[in-house]
Amino acid sequence: MTGSDPKEDLQRYLQAARDALIWKLDGLSEYDIRRPLTPTGTNLLGLIKHVAGVELGYFGDTFGRPFGEQLPWLAADAEPNADMWATADEPREQIVGLYRRAWAHSDATIGTLALDAIGRVPWWPADRGEVTLHRILVHMIAETHRHAGHADIVRELIDGTVGLRDGNDNMAPADQAWWDNYRSLLEHVAQEANQH
Repeated sequence: MTGSDPKEDLQRYLQAARDALIWKLDGLSEYDIRRPLTPTGTNLLGLIKHVAGVELGYFGDTFGRPFGEQLPWLAADAEPNADMWATADEPREQIVGLYRRAWAHSDATIGTLALDAIGRVPWWPADRGEVTLHRILVHMIAETHRHAGHADIVRELIDGTVGLRDGNDNMAPADQAWWDNYRSLLEHVAQEANQH
C-alpha cells in the first residue's frame, strides 16, 4: 500500500482495540461492569484495569520510560489477580482515566522511538527479554484485541449488546428472530455432530 506508515498503521490497530474496550462499558451500571460472568471472574472493568497496567509495563518499563504513578495492584504484596477486577473504591472514572493516561504515555513512547528501538522486558526470560518497539506494538495489539474479544462476549452476556464499535456492529444484518433461528440451527448441528 503506497503512502502507508508502518508505525501509524500499528498504532491505529492498537487504538481501535482500546476504543472497543472502553465502548463496552457504555450504558452499563457499576454492578454490570464489575459482574464476574465466567468461572474465572472475567468482567469488563477488570479487563480495562488489566490492559492499562500491561500497556504501561510494555511501553514504559520496557523502554526505560516509567509511568510515574504507582499501581498498587501490581505490588509484590498485592492480592493475586488484583489487576483483573476493580474494587468498590475504584470507580469507573478512575480506571478509565488511568487507561487513557496509559494511552498517552504509550503513545509518547511510540512517537519518540523508532520501530527498531531496543528495550528489555524485565518479566520475560533473559534470553527473550530484548525486544524492539515493533515487537511490543504487535504484542500489545494482540493482547488488547484478545481482551476486547473477551469484552465482546461479556457484554453480550450482560445485555445482548454486540459489535465492533458504536455505529458499526460488524454483525450480519438480521432481526432477533433470525438470530434465534440461527442459534437454534447451530445447537441442532452441535447435537447432531455429537451423535456421530
